[in-house]
Amino acid sequence: MTSLSATAAAAATNAATRLLPSVTTSASAARLSYRSTVSFSSLRSSTRLSQFFLPQTQKNSFRRFSTGRIGYSTVSSPKCAASDPEQLKSAREDIKELLKTKFCHPILVRLGWHDAGTYNKNIEEWPQRGGANGSLRFEIELKHGANAGLVNALKLLQPIKEKYSNVTYADLFQLASATAIEDAGGPKLPMKYGRVDVSGPEQCPEEGRLPDAGPPSPASHLRDVFYRMGLNDKEIVALSGAHTLGRSRPDRSGWGKPETKYTKDGPGAPGGQSWTVQWLKFDNSYFKDIKERRDEDLLVLPTDAAIFEDPSFKEYAEKYAVDQDAFFKDYAEAHAALSNLGAKFDPPEGFSLDDSSPAGQPEMFVAAKYSTGKD
Repeated sequence: MTSLSATAAAAATNAATRLLPSVTTSASAARLSYRSTVSFSSLRSSTRLSQFFLPQTQKNSFRRFSTGRIGYSTVSSPKCAASDPEQLKSAREDIKELLKTKFCHPILVRLGWHDAGTYNKNIEEWPQRGGANGSLRFEIELKHGANAGLVNALKLLQPIKEKYSNVTYADLFQLASATAIEDAGGPKLPMKYGRVDVSGPEQCPEEGRLPDAGPPSPASHLRDVFYRMGLNDKEIVALSGAHTLGRSRPDRSGWGKPETKYTKDGPGAPGGQSWTVQWLKFDNSYFKDIKERRDEDLLVLPTDAAIFEDPSFKEYAEKYAVDQDAFFKDYAEAHAALSNLGAKFDPPEGFSLDDSSPAGQPEMFVAAKYSTGKD
């Protein structure tokens, strides 16, 4: 696998790891920034880094566009109506190796969710309807407040994208998200691939389609956002359970503590506040911890609290707190549904990467020694 530069690795470990619902960020937190050695001005002269934000068009073609603040030209990715299955399988193995060294499960899940979560079921046309179409690679969408820090996820995946040029960004984002869930001990997800990429930044959705963490009426807000995507109460609660992974950093989101006993030693950049004790292990701990609220070092956002306060949400949350198998089943279905939202597939029915490996299950990720703050 192409190695990451020291600068990219440093930025990656500082990535925000919160998942949907996204918290509202301040203007300074939402603004994309790099260290002095990796600036937007450098993108103009860096073939490797500039490719994050570019569409996939015909081989050796050049495209020049302006984001409204900066403009640059570069060679885009080779032709790509959809992804090559064998390259996708190889990319999955590279993502697994990345996860072993960078512990970046949460931010890769968030990347996939935020690319898909802009879908509006009331708009028929593609790509105006939003959804899983790779638009999150463009600067204009990365600058949305809900996407603060996700440029670091792109920096992690860009070497893999360069290595496998016949994989679309839309598929790569969803592949990385699903692989992260499974690698962290979560359920096997019934994913399909073949998503077509949008071609330029003018096709990005407007800001405001992703949920906030602290709206005046959390339950109503969650329904407004997720019903717009065509999802239901059960899927909202099941997807909320992905907060079992990751941390929130107050300097990025305005939520959480600077550090806790569970996050002060990392892995990666230390700090932030997690929703669960073992925040790199995918299980049903989120529901147990939100229900009990016995540990002040664990985060509870207003939208988290809503799943045990709203009668309809509570029915599912209570169930998942005592039945992990039920949670895994419903989560797998909801995650796959989210990953397909708004996507245009080629072939139209998509394709699966499932093979005949024993049981089709990944080796369980042992998170305890990494995410408890203990040896």
